[in-house]
Amino acid sequence: MDKGTVIVTGGASGIGLAAARRLRAAGWRVALMDRDQGALARAADEIGAEGTTTHVVDVTDEAAVAEAVSEAAAAGPVRGLVNSAGIAADVPLAETSAALFRKILDVNVVGSFLLVRSVVPLMEAAGGGAIVNIASVSGMKGNTGRTAYGASKGAVITMTKVMAVELAANGIRVNAVAPGPVDTPMVEAVHTSAARETWLRHVPMRRYGAPDEIAGAIVYLLDDSLSSYVTGHILAVDGGFVAGGTVRPM
Repeated sequence: MDKGTVIVTGGASGIGLAAARRLRAAGWRVALMDRDQGALARAADEIGAEGTTTHVVDVTDEAAVAEAVSEAAAAGPVRGLVNSAGIAADVPLAETSAALFRKILDVNVVGSFLLVRSVVPLMEAAGGGAIVNIASVSGMKGNTGRTAYGASKGAVITMTKVMAVELAANGIRVNAVAPGPVDTPMVEAVHTSAARETWLRHVPMRRYGAPDEIAGAIVYLLDDSLSSYVTGHILAVDGGFVAGGTVRPM
């Protein structure tokens, strides 16, 4: 069944690619967006060219976002959006520069806002739609080294709730997935071996998640046959991290 077009930012790797793969298998046409043209081409080859389009775009560039969304809509009605493009840093407060803080907010918060604002008229024209923003448990708890990243993901969480309230009457649902530690290229670049040990001590399931496990939650939140009455929700997919209190030693 053709479910319409879903735009996936950060779709060339990690959670975005895993989500795109599962969404295509579920009957969505997928518009992959990413800054890395080579990685986009490889992702499209993996998913399959039929029903997949690629768009090189910097999500912080307002004009480029509008153009890419317009191009994606040419393949068919846009009914879904996954805001997975993001950057991270593990830097103590005293070492966090204003430039780094602004950069992380620009990609993670402003980028997500620009995509949502661009797709809303298209979803209204299509009779409704669903949006999934990628937040983080670092936007829900005070994890060390996450002054900038945690602030950005906390903003995504609040933005998701406001968008859900404003857009409900338009037939558009907006939710967020808040992953815990997940084995993605971005996490591998940020988490040192010491950081991994710390995370594993505090995750009750004692392991990192896989991108496909986050993708499953994304598919659920986009599918009206499964989650038609769910909006404004922040779904932690984190091996129990947010729920955790004291944990037995490993």
